[in-house]
Amino acid sequence: MYVVVIGGGNVGYHLTKELLAAGHEVVMIEKDPARARAIADELGSIVIPNDGCEGRYQGEAGMGRADVMAAVTGDDEDNLVACQVAKMRFNVPRAIARVNDPKNEKLFRQLAIDDTVSPTKTILGVIEHDIPIHDLLHLAELEGGELQIVEAQLDADAPVVGKELRDLAMPEGSTIAVLLRDGRALLARPETRLLAGDKLLAVTSARGEAELRGLLIGE
Repeated sequence: MYVVVIGGGNVGYHLTKELLAAGHEVVMIEKDPARARAIADELGSIVIPNDGCEGRYQGEAGMGRADVMAAVTGDDEDNLVACQVAKMRFNVPRAIARVNDPKNEKLFRQLAIDDTVSPTKTILGVIEHDIPIHDLLHLAELEGGELQIVEAQLDADAPVVGKELRDLAMPEGSTIAVLLRDGRALLARPETRLLAGDKLLAVTSARGEAELRGLLIGE
């Protein structure tokens, strides 16, 4: 597989090393000349010391034959522009962007970036698993972010405790798929009665998320 990496910071450097170790063909574009030289001294002449947002340097890196490009600089705007150039000018099959500010993820999705990686969101998700929260925990995205797999933990005062699933007025586009109770996964059946401590795994649309949160957890 041929991969072009945009950005030679810590993320780009370690990503490139791992890809090379796995036997992939990799070229990196890093605009800081001193950083580019330092990486080239260690990894070889696979580094282009120029701006990865510019089409001519992406062309020099062989973007036209790349299977994947990963824009992993510390600047969201640079990552977005680099992905757009790779997709629109070179028709790269898969563009992956690092998103430093989670608020920008929706914009990246709307502009047809294939995949986004948010270190902030990933770390937050790990923390939320270990800390009691009164909100929906996002587990995964489907259909380019239009659908979310979420987890809701029911406290004793949750408005749905004691009710059967068939009695819940679920928002349009939302459904409860699995119920976790006492370490066991249970199918969500219409007659299932919800108890304090239950965890519900649900699929919801972006439009129905707020309504689902109010239904299951309360305001």
